[in-house]
Amino acid sequence: MSAVTYFIHYDTPEKQKIRKIVDVLRDGGVILYPTDTGFSLGCSLSKKNAIEKLRRIRGLDKNHALTFLCEDLSNISEFAKVSDSSYRTLKHLIPGPYTFILPASKLVPKFTQNPKRKTSGIRVPENRLCRTLLMELGEPIISATAKLPNQDIFYDDEDYIEAFSKLVDVCVRSNDYHFVGESTVIDMTTDDFELVREGAGFDKITQFIDFD
Repeated sequence: MSAVTYFIHYDTPEKQKIRKIVDVLRDGGVILYPTDTGFSLGCSLSKKNAIEKLRRIRGLDKNHALTFLCEDLSNISEFAKVSDSSYRTLKHLIPGPYTFILPASKLVPKFTQNPKRKTSGIRVPENRLCRTLLMELGEPIISATAKLPNQDIFYDDEDYIEAFSKLVDVCVRSNDYHFVGESTVIDMTTDDFELVREGAGFDKITQFIDFD
């Protein structure tokens, strides 16, 4: 059975459609949805069965740490242990295409964390559709790049929907996407910040972090 597909206007996301998507997330569903960095697979952070389904779709083992999206900085502070220096830096960089590796708080389910380091990857997206979903849901949304094992890259939303419509519960399309590419990943588990991956928005980061 194919997933339900919703077309959401980027600038003015339709509340009724947003609520229907959020209902699916609350019921443990997995969605295909656009973020600021590209199409992603998503589910509620608190739904273990949904996360296991997402892992199966992506071909990820249980030890693979997952990234999730938060609504704002105060939301990050709930789900991660943020030092003073990290907090000052985060204020300059969010929202944006940045993934921050931080020590997980007790609110983060263990089945989403790096099992050895007890960390999680957290982002605050610069994407109106994502932020609207997060506000309506009231908790973080898992965000894993939408790709399949041994599958070539997709080029447009039709390709993504064709590939994932029988694997997820909902597909989300939009009239505009504003994709900027894969996120820059920064390890903030200590005050000696480490660049894990250079991606979108890297030039802005160098204004606030000296990786040398």
